[in-house]
Amino acid sequence: MLKWLVGVLVVSALLLGVYTWGVLHWSYASGERAGYVQKLSKKGWVCKTWEGEIALASMPGTIAEKFPFTVRDDAVAQSINESLGKRVTVHYEQHIGLPTTCFGETQYFVTKLVGVADTP
Repeated sequence: MLKWLVGVLVVSALLLGVYTWGVLHWSYASGERAGYVQKLSKKGWVCKTWEGEIALASMPGTIAEKFPFTVRDDAVAQSINESLGKRVTVHYEQHIGLPTTCFGETQYFVTKLVGVADTP
């Protein structure tokens, strides 16, 4: 009975590990967003992740939509942090179904800063 229970627990842990690996390495969607970086901070009690927000301004005078995102790479976070308040374009991948927020608070993982457009 004990061997059976241990076997079930081991198989369950392996399945959860394979599922988590698959969700982290397969993206549901990818794309680019352009706007002004409003904030970027490293957050979390145990699992520290970079969490940020871009204000997407489609037309002057309109209310900006906020795009929350997560950054897993410290080098990308540093380049985004250096562009706070500037208009940027970021490439992101959407990962749906992560089993915990330890990997990030959002579904949108920024993978690189595509370009920084100078603002007059």
